[in-house]
Parts: sequence; structure tokens; C-alpha cells
Amino acid sequence: MDAIEPLGGAEFAPKQTYLNTSACALLPRRTIEAVTLLAEETADGRPEGAGDFEIVAEARATFARLMSVHPDRVAVGSSVSVHVGMIAQSMPAGAEILFPEGDFSSVITPFTVRGDLKTRFVPLERLAESIGPETRLVAFSAVQSADGRTADFAAVRAAAAAHGTRTLLDATQSAGWLPLRAGEWDYTVAGGYKFLLCPRGASFLTVTEEAQDTLVPIHAGWVTGEELWTNSYGPVRELARSARRFDEPPAFLSYHGAARSLALLEEIGIERIEAHNKALAARFRAGLVELGHAPVADVSGVVGVPGLGDRRAALQEAGVLVSARAGFLRASFHLYNGAADVDRALEVLAG
Repeated sequence: MDAIEPLGGAEFAPKQTYLNTSACALLPRRTIEAVTLLAEETADGRPEGAGDFEIVAEARATFARLMSVHPDRVAVGSSVSVHVGMIAQSMPAGAEILFPEGDFSSVITPFTVRGDLKTRFVPLERLAESIGPETRLVAFSAVQSADGRTADFAAVRAAAAAHGTRTLLDATQSAGWLPLRAGEWDYTVAGGYKFLLCPRGASFLTVTEEAQDTLVPIHAGWVTGEELWTNSYGPVRELARSARRFDEPPAFLSYHGAARSLALLEEIGIERIEAHNKALAARFRAGLVELGHAPVADVSGVVGVPGLGDRRAALQEAGVLVSARAGFLRASFHLYNGAADVDRALEVLAG
């Protein structure tokens, strides 16, 4: 097979064979430098406090470009479950929410804890056909966390449009390597610490202008005002007209790093990263088949192998980091991986 070299150059220097971005990404060097600089400035007593809203705005704008949406449609926060919780709390009592079976719990639990919503679960391959006139929202991950399967985006969008159903796409396992257009979904959420290469504590929510009208900013605070510095005391007089009304107060250390990480992804290009990751995943699948295994059939950059979850510990002992999820061995490929990483994992599995 042809050699596939890592992308990102000197930004990454992993000391092991790291195939575990679906759990947590490697941080670029520039990101570590930005976080370290802010921490040192904060320790020294920087004049404007421990962070810069302009850098948060840079991160918001770069994420928006990566997701092909206007920055006014992007809210920043700390985690997927907080974003989803706001959406869940905005649903009317009795509303039907549809999910794929076995999707990630942070997409599901904020709805189930309500106790007054009708939640329904169907196989991923039947998601689109299961949307009906009573379905208020369909919520699903673009790439399934456990096994790397991808959903049929076009079919879900078409069925949702036909029934007037809102859509929530979790892009945590896809944003950063799979080209996405956030404006095609009422809501998208994305944890930043996986394929977006951000420090933990950075996450993103996109909301269409139409969907914004029915979303309740349940954690609104002074940072959600239309005029940022005029709402420190008493009720916020006017919430931001954009999706910034749904912001959480940013964790500045995370966002100073996120701005650098997202800039790197933009410099390299998501389409280039997609081709790279898919080529590595295809190489791994082909090698698994030669070894007599049956990986999940997909073109995803995340590869699930049923029945091999118990090999994770042996791989780790050999310096190959992967995950075990729901009985699957899960290997996830990103820009800092190359063909040598794939071949090393296959070598250990063969042994």
C-alpha cells in the first residue's frame, strides 16, 4: 500500500501509536503555548482579567467557517450535555423525541430526565423512515461513538422536512474531519476536545434563526447581553439577537487554546483531513479483513470491530492506544496519524 504521512508537521509529537481521538485528541503545540501563556499572564495579574473575549470571538468565527455557517448562528459553551439540556428544556411537555438506539448518552439523557417527554428509539438504519407527524425532534450523532457508523443525512433531513420535525445533529465525532453544513440542521452540537483538537471545556452549539425563536436561554447571564459590558447588575436588558444569547461564560483557558486549534484545522483544510482519515481507516479495515476480522462496514474515519474490545489492554501494553466501547474495539484516525500507525496496530493484533 502507498505510504500515508501524518498532517500537521511539528505541531504533534505523539510518543505512542495514538488511535484514540474519539476519546480525546492530541493537542497541537500552538494550543499548548496559548494556554500556557494565558495561565502565566493570569498568575502575573493581567490587566483585563483572566481571558480575552476577542479570542473567544475568533474561535466562534473559525468554527463557523469550518461548519459553513455565519458566526451569528454559533454559541459557545462547556459541554455537549449543557447545550442539549437547553434544547431539552425548551421542548413542550408530551413532545416525541426520536433517537437511534445506542447513541451517546449526552444526546439522550437531557431529554429522558424530563419525565414528561415521549422518547422513542429505533435502529440507526431506520431513523429516517421512523420520523412521523408526531415527532417533534429527531436527535442523533453524525458518527456513532461506539462503532463509527455514519447516518444517512439526506434521508433524515428529507423526512424531517416532510413532517415539520426539528433536527439535532451531534457532530462531536465528525466536526474536524467530516465536512458539515450546520445550517442544514436546526441545532448542531460539538464537543471540542475530540476531532476539533481543542482543550476540554470548549464546545459549540449552532442554532438556525428560525429555531432560535423557540429555544429558551435557560442559563442566560451577563455575557449573553446584546451589549456585553452593560449588563453586570440587575436583569439583562436585551439578550443578544444572535445565537450568542445561548452562550455559557467561556472558560478562557480552553478558548484561548481552541482558537489556535481551530485555526490549524482551517489551514490544513477539512476536505484534506477527511480524505486522509478515510484512507487510514480503509487501510485498517482491509488489514483487519486479512486477519479474519469483520470491522463495521462504513467509510467513516472511526472504525469499530465487534468482539475485539477485549484486545484493548494488550494493544495499550504494546504502545497502541485505542478504545473499547460496547464490545467493539474502536480505532479513530486523525490528521496526526499515518500509515505506520495503522500497520503497527495490525501487527499487534496479528501477534
